[in-house]
Amino acid sequence: MKLTKWHLRFIELAKHIASWSKDRSTKVGAVAVGPNREIRSTGYNGFPRGVDDDIEERYERPLKYVYTEHSERNCLYHAARIGVSLEGCEMYCTHFPCPDCARGIIQSGIISLFYPEDKSESARGFRERSYETHKLSLEMLISSGVNCYIIKENNTLELVKEDDLRP
Repeated sequence: MKLTKWHLRFIELAKHIASWSKDRSTKVGAVAVGPNREIRSTGYNGFPRGVDDDIEERYERPLKYVYTEHSERNCLYHAARIGVSLEGCEMYCTHFPCPDCARGIIQSGIISLFYPEDKSESARGFRERSYETHKLSLEMLISSGVNCYIIKENNTLELVKEDDLRP
């Protein structure tokens, strides 16, 4: 597959949506896009609707993991809430998904996943914390037929390999 201006636009949109997160350490965004390049749903990591996100203690580990919903699942839940199908859609994420999100992506009918390469120090820490679980995500996604692509920093598009997940 060839990298297009649309891939870059949707990744940039996912990054913009990630900026809406109030998470103190990791801001993540996701965009679900239909076959005709229409935006079907968006999501960012944050607390569920109506849960007070102004209580500082809720952002401290490990409690923040109880309160925070991931961007990918927020994107999926939002689509379900408004009655929009994601069958045959693509998802653009700022980070590679965890196994819980991977299962949701598979179950929702998304056919392709895109995320950007990030060689920054903070991204390296994220990959260190997530490497073992991300390997499981990749295995599930590939075995279920979801095409996973990484947008490399040199503006090429490649199928994700386990090495891409390494710290």
